[in-house]
Amino acid sequence: MSVGWKVITSAQTVPVTTSPKMEGLTATKNTSLFEGTLKNVCENFHFWSIAEHEKNSGTTVIEESYGHEAIPDGSNGPTDLKTTSPPTSMAYPNCDLNIWLRSCEIEVINPLEGITTGAIPLWVNGSLYRNGPGKQDYGRQRVNHLFDAAGLLHKFNVRNGKVTYQSRYVNSTSYVLNTAAGQLVVPEFTTPAAPDPCKSIFHRISSLFVLDQVVSDNAMISIYPLGKDLYAFAETPFIHRIDPVTMETTRRESLHETLSVFNQSSHPHITESGEAYQLGQKIGAKGPSYVVIHYPPDDQESKATERARVVTTVPCRSLKEPSYMHSFSITDSYFVLIEQPLNVSFKTVLSSFLSGKPLVNSLKWRPNKKTRIRVISRKTGAELPVQYVTEAFFFLHTVNAFEADDHLIVDICCYANAKMLDCMYIDALENAQSDPNYASLFRGRPKRFVMPLNPKQGKEGNLNTYAHSLSEAKWMNGGSSMYIKPDELCPLGCETPQINYNKYNGKPYRYFYAISSDVDAENPGTLIKVDTIEKKCRTWAEKNVYASEPVFVPHPDAKSEDDGVLLSSMIFGGHNEKRTGLLVLDAATFKEIGRTEFHTPSPVPKCLHGYFSPTK
Repeated sequence: MSVGWKVITSAQTVPVTTSPKMEGLTATKNTSLFEGTLKNVCENFHFWSIAEHEKNSGTTVIEESYGHEAIPDGSNGPTDLKTTSPPTSMAYPNCDLNIWLRSCEIEVINPLEGITTGAIPLWVNGSLYRNGPGKQDYGRQRVNHLFDAAGLLHKFNVRNGKVTYQSRYVNSTSYVLNTAAGQLVVPEFTTPAAPDPCKSIFHRISSLFVLDQVVSDNAMISIYPLGKDLYAFAETPFIHRIDPVTMETTRRESLHETLSVFNQSSHPHITESGEAYQLGQKIGAKGPSYVVIHYPPDDQESKATERARVVTTVPCRSLKEPSYMHSFSITDSYFVLIEQPLNVSFKTVLSSFLSGKPLVNSLKWRPNKKTRIRVISRKTGAELPVQYVTEAFFFLHTVNAFEADDHLIVDICCYANAKMLDCMYIDALENAQSDPNYASLFRGRPKRFVMPLNPKQGKEGNLNTYAHSLSEAKWMNGGSSMYIKPDELCPLGCETPQINYNKYNGKPYRYFYAISSDVDAENPGTLIKVDTIEKKCRTWAEKNVYASEPVFVPHPDAKSEDDGVLLSSMIFGGHNEKRTGLLVLDAATFKEIGRTEFHTPSPVPKCLHGYFSPTK
């Protein structure tokens, strides 16, 4: 067993590996989520920021001149980035991508005991719940994309130094119907439903008024508490209540029925008092809007969606194409929405519903639009008068946001474009070893955006005076728009970021923890700790081990921000399909404390997101 950690700064070069093309494998073409003029520039773009590209390629880049006014709603605007001779280095993946393609055939209903090495701290007591793709096949039909796979829950229960494991599918309506039919009954994100000769165009029109006849309620992304209850989430308006002991699905609830919300983010924010805030989208008389939904603490036996209320409504910048938002941020004073140029075309949504085609066709990448950072007052519900804009980028996860020295600081895991979503097609995963550009499409970096909250109107130069960042903020033509140039926090690809959430979410913080998104790295299963002040990274890795999102659990008598442990579910590559485990790292030293491994009756696929519920 080879385990270790190392410190990496932005001045060091991170090695990547290249592999020769494997014979017998051919790349496949799918419906692309990335359509735009920057395609040729970005496909092999290792670093998306202007400064990094100049440093690594030696080419000339025409930088943003700050001379454009705010891009109006519905306008494509000018191209934000121009370059010559982009890097074209090979970037074959260096990992076993079959970890995503495994199918769980036998659920582990009764707790399974494992074998522990090292020591599981006695003060860690509770359950780590995980959610993610469980299987790609329904009898005669196979789904096209990882996001279409059936949601599978995992549970690692920790008590008195012992760990047990369970797994169970989310019994969504789609899962039950698809399993019974042996094929898709309702379209998934990229996979159309099996043809039904009994459904005419009139049936399709009438089904538009029954959302779950045209939108799957498959919940395979995350799991969070709302009040006293535990729920599985995806991005549709449906949530599923999960029994915390058995992991049985006990009921389905719909935000569409109670609030007319047609989708939601996968990551609500939970406060220490038991409140929750969620981001959704709805359509009103004035067009589409983003809404912040508040869930009060659960003080009675009631459905979460019946308690939910819209507390803030924010109009979309485009009446025809609202932005896709997988997550958002919250601080003591603000809701922070990242309006990226991956848009949802309502025209295509409607035509997809009528034709029975999947919703993936409605996602449009608009590289000529800037990304807007929308800052909304939690007290008044009004948006700040300053319009913060930055270069076009794609993101799934924010890290954290906070206020300090009259600035708003937002940390985000950024990508050059949305092409990385194409890499999660099943065909793309199977043929990745024959694609020399595959790993480069996953090349993202954590970025820090610093926004002055009360900037002096018309002042020239960089208005960012926050001491712990090189991010820049400049007025655009002296108008109401401010251009934000971000600062890189770490030279490694970071995904599914986690922090000491209960104490530091929305507040000044120093550390976050993540998995590696560099699939061509020396060890793609790496876990990463980032020091956002010193911009240093520590890593943990073990050959053939693929650890998942590291969840921070604070020590009950914590003396510092990183005084606690990280819990990470892990699986193993190669022929170790029926082997899983729980890894425990010291969050401060980033060294392994202990682990418990399990041999399961069925393959265990890699999961996405989780939540630790401490025993009270």
